Amino acid sequence: MSAQGQQFSGFTQGSREYARLLMAMFCAGMAVFAQLYSPQAALPAMARDLSISADAAALSISAATAGLALASIVWAFVADAWGRARTMILGLSLATLLGLCLPWVSSYPLLLGLRVFEGIFLAAVTGVAISFIVSVTHFSAQVTATSLFISVTSLGGLVGRLVSGVLVELVGWRWALMAVSILAACAASFFAVLLSRGALAQAAASFNSLTKPHATKDGFSLTHLVQKLWVNLKHPKLLLLYFAAFSLMGAFVSIYNYIGFVLEAPPYSLPVSLISFLFLTYLFGTFSSATASKLARRFSAKKVLVACSLLMAGGIALTALSPLPVIIAGLVILTTGFFAAHALASGQVSIIATRAKTQATALYNVFYYVGSASVGWATGLLLAHEGWTLAAASCGTLALLSATLIALFFSPRA
Repeated sequence: MSAQGQQFSGFTQGSREYARLLMAMFCAGMAVFAQLYSPQAALPAMARDLSISADAAALSISAATAGLALASIVWAFVADAWGRARTMILGLSLATLLGLCLPWVSSYPLLLGLRVFEGIFLAAVTGVAISFIVSVTHFSAQVTATSLFISVTSLGGLVGRLVSGVLVELVGWRWALMAVSILAACAASFFAVLLSRGALAQAAASFNSLTKPHATKDGFSLTHLVQKLWVNLKHPKLLLLYFAAFSLMGAFVSIYNYIGFVLEAPPYSLPVSLISFLFLTYLFGTFSSATASKLARRFSAKKVLVACSLLMAGGIALTALSPLPVIIAGLVILTTGFFAAHALASGQVSIIATRAKTQATALYNVFYYVGSASVGWATGLLLAHEGWTLAAASCGTLALLSATLIALFFSPRA
C-alpha cells in the first residue's frame, strides 16, 4: 500500500521498507545508547583521575539521563509540530557533535553540565522513537518492531560500555569515550540517510501532514500541553507502567553503575578492562527483549511483567553474595528480566494510550530516566556509607514493589 495519503496503514513485516525502518532504528539505538552509557565502564578510572567519589562519578550518567527526562515531553511536542523523523535526526546530530567535544572538557562540573545538554538532545530520539515506529508500521507489526528497537538499545549500551571499558586502561578514559563518540557519529550518519529517503520518508511526512493541522488549530500552549499529559497521567494502567519504568530502570542502572567499584576493590581486585566484559551480559537482554512480545501473547502482559520484575529482584540478590560466579549469574538474571520488562512495558504504553500517543511514550521516558538519574545517584550514597549489601537490597526492594503493584492492580486483560 502506498505510503502517501490517508489510506496508508503502515509497513508490514517482510516488506522492504519495514526492513529499512528496523535498520534505521538499529543505527539510532546504537548511536544514542552507546553515547549515553559509555562513561559507566570508565567510572572507577574517572573517579581516580578526577579525585572524586563513586557517587560523584556516577553523576556523569545521572546528568545525561536527567537531561533526557527533562526534555522528552518537549521533544514530543516538537515532533508533532515539525515531524518525528526530522526531530530525531536533528537531536541525534546535535548530541553526537557534543559527544565528540565532551571528553576534552577539563572541568568536571562543566562536563556534567554538557552531559545534561547531551541528554537533552538524545531525548529527541528516545522520546519519539517508539511513537514513530508505531506511526509507520502496521498494527500487526507494532509490538514486534518496538520490542526489536528495545533489544537494539541493549546492544548500543553494550557497545558503548565495552569499547570504553576495554580502551580505558590502554589510552585513558578520555580517549576511550572519544572512540565511542566516533562510532556513534558513524551510526547517526547512517540513521539520517536511511530515514531521509524512499517510502519511509514519505510515510513519515504523510503521517505528519495528517496530524499537523490539528496541532496548528489547537496550538501548543501550556494548557494544550497539560491536557495531553493529563490524558495519560490519569490512566491507571499507564501510571503502573510509568512507576515500573522508574523503579526497574533505577534499580538496573544502579547495579551497573557501582558493580565496577565493588569488583575493582579487594577481595576481587579485577582490572577495569576485565570488568568491562561483564557488560556482555547485555546480550541476554537483547535476546529477552526480542522475545518479550511472544511471551506476552502466550501468557499475558501482566504475568510477564510480574515475572520479569521478580526475576530482576532475584538477580540483584545474587549480586550481594560473595562468590564471583554467583555475582555474574546475578547480572545475567537481572539483565534478562529488565530488558524483557522494559520492552513489554514501553510497547504496552503505545498500545494502551488511545490519545496523545507521543506524549504517552514521552512520559514513560520521563519516569524511566528520572529513575535512572535519581536512584542511580542515591544508591551511590548508600554504597559509600552502608556498603554494597544495603545498596543492592534497596534496588531489589524497588523491583519487588513494582511486581507487587502490577500483580495487584494491572488489568488481567492487558
